[in-house]
Amino acid sequence: MANVVLVANKDECKWRACVNYTDLNKACPKDNFPLPRIDQLIDTTSGNQLLSFMDAYSSYNQIMMHEDDKAKTSIIIEKGTYCYKVIPFGAKNAGATYQRFMNKIFKEHIDKTMEVYVDDMLVKAPQRANHIKNLVEAFILLRKYRLKLNLSKSHLESHPANFWDT
Repeated sequence: MANVVLVANKDECKWRACVNYTDLNKACPKDNFPLPRIDQLIDTTSGNQLLSFMDAYSSYNQIMMHEDDKAKTSIIIEKGTYCYKVIPFGAKNAGATYQRFMNKIFKEHIDKTMEVYVDDMLVKAPQRANHIKNLVEAFILLRKYRLKLNLSKSHLESHPANFWDT
């Protein structure tokens, strides 16, 4: 069982429940699934006329926990004992699990019309005319897997020269 602490979210006027999973993380084997290298992702943006950046909303919380693992995320609060139905923030292998999931979803598009780094997605197009088509393909997959975007952190159809300044 883990303790819960409420922490103020600095960007918004909201509170976030944080759970200390130190003991659980010590007991879990490390998932060595590789994350993409940022420098290589940045290099893939050159030569594109348009880029769109999308950020997943509460990324890890959009992936369901395996039924056998739910009890391992148990927390105790005043009204009882609860466990997560989705991958909680603070879980040791959340990033690797999420990257694997995103690679699976967008496997046909990565390195071609998209790049994905955990919960950050980049839709790119060497020609302006193809950008909307590439976005639609990404949105179809996002909808199919019921993934939601954080619109306040997403930027659609940016020119590469201005993209990294946002």
